[in-house]
Amino acid sequence: MPWKGERNPYFIWLSEIILQQTRVQQGLPYYNRFIEKYPNVGELAAAQDEEVFKLWEGLGYYSRCRNLLKTARIVATDYASEFPADYNLLLKLPGIGPYTAAAIASFAFGLPEAVVDGNVYRVLARFFGINTPIDTTIGKKIFSAKAFKLLAHKESALYNQAIMDFGATVCLPKNPLCGVCVFNKQCAGLLNNQIGILPVKEKKLVKTTRYFYYGLIQCKDEILIGQRNDKDIWQNLFEFFLAESDEPRENVAEWLADKFALLSEASLHLQSVSEGYKQLLTHRKIEGKFVQFKLEKKVDIIGYNWIKLKNLHKYAFPIFIQQYAGKDLKNLA
Repeated sequence: MPWKGERNPYFIWLSEIILQQTRVQQGLPYYNRFIEKYPNVGELAAAQDEEVFKLWEGLGYYSRCRNLLKTARIVATDYASEFPADYNLLLKLPGIGPYTAAAIASFAFGLPEAVVDGNVYRVLARFFGINTPIDTTIGKKIFSAKAFKLLAHKESALYNQAIMDFGATVCLPKNPLCGVCVFNKQCAGLLNNQIGILPVKEKKLVKTTRYFYYGLIQCKDEILIGQRNDKDIWQNLFEFFLAESDEPRENVAEWLADKFALLSEASLHLQSVSEGYKQLLTHRKIEGKFVQFKLEKKVDIIGYNWIKLKNLHKYAFPIFIQQYAGKDLKNLA
């Protein structure tokens, strides 16, 4: 990966933020596009919000993108576009937690900070036979203390990279390579037949389902869109006319038409109803459909604006909408 062995704190920070909740295969092209368009933190800080959100489009967890901009602007303004070489100061920046702060401090500045990611949790839990859940306060303290005690302080970057790579290539989540592992005579998890249950997690995610029904309301060469500004999923992203339901709807077009009461005088014509779409998020599942309508004349709807169909590609939309309309909403153009 291009960030392996990287010493530039901006590149390290960018890669770590992108890879939060994102697989390497998915995040790599985004990383490359970001460093090409914004080669330093100053240029990112000066960018327009919508431009950055559009570049982020498809990565999900958009709070990361909001914090990306906040941190870039703090670093540019308060630190003269240089990331602070101090773990505690890094922790104060939006979106930077203990793991990311330690990664920047260790890899960029050679500071003796232990990086504890999922790979490190797994290696330590298995080798030492630690049954304390890793997602609890006491568990995080135990593992952080153990990682710091083991850290090679004079070569923290090399050590941190080594233990993370070991977890990623040998001590795998499933089917670890215990037969060839250099620690198989010392590993408490292997000796006690606990490999399959370590590390332990206490919390189980309970997913709730939300039902989103979108009306794609067109008038000639324009379409109605709005921006999500509430403190909810997809904040700052754009969407079509939304009606959320507390239950699945069968007659979606009729139900949506009732929601469009303000449009009744404008001659609303049904064009099509999509099949059902789904998107799985960390804590919830989104289900819904898309209904295309056409109007004979435009009307104003609070919270929504008319834009040219040809300009849709300039706006960042959630993945749920992209599934229907295509990467650049080509189906509507």
